[in-house]
Amino acid sequence: MTDTITPLKPMADHASARPIADGVRIGHVHLKVADLERALSFYCGVLGFEMMQRRGNEAAFLSAGGYHHHIALNTWESLGGSPPPAGSTGLYHLAILYPTRALLGDALRRLMAAGITLDGASDHGVSEALYLRDYDQNGVELCWDRPREQWPVTPDGRINMGRLRLDLESLAAER
Repeated sequence: MTDTITPLKPMADHASARPIADGVRIGHVHLKVADLERALSFYCGVLGFEMMQRRGNEAAFLSAGGYHHHIALNTWESLGGSPPPAGSTGLYHLAILYPTRALLGDALRRLMAAGITLDGASDHGVSEALYLRDYDQNGVELCWDRPREQWPVTPDGRINMGRLRLDLESLAAER
């Protein structure tokens, strides 16, 4: 890690002639699920999202902190369906960003209490992340970002993310 704040430079490859506006962000993710109750037991029961609206057994809209919805779940095209086969295209994972390391530690404790197995856990330098699957086998990343001034950068100022082992004991003990 570096002690100085270095402006991050975008990669020259695939640079847009007109970059997207500052402040643009991902608003929500909408997942097809096989069983709405089962999906709600994961996203609300385990992770703690709040249901903002439900449309029978077909759809539900979930939030953290009262936003209209961060995650939408539906069975419109997937009721009773199975996960996509390995080697197919589609969503790799959705990322749920926690505001602090302590809250990510709380999420880890929730997963452990529910008996949910992690696919992996990494320290990326810019963030720490837990990787798992929901009950429909959708990839889920739970993470928190380090303060920008702590992000590792290369000598020329480019972001330098890595993939180091995350200390799960330290994270679980975080309060």
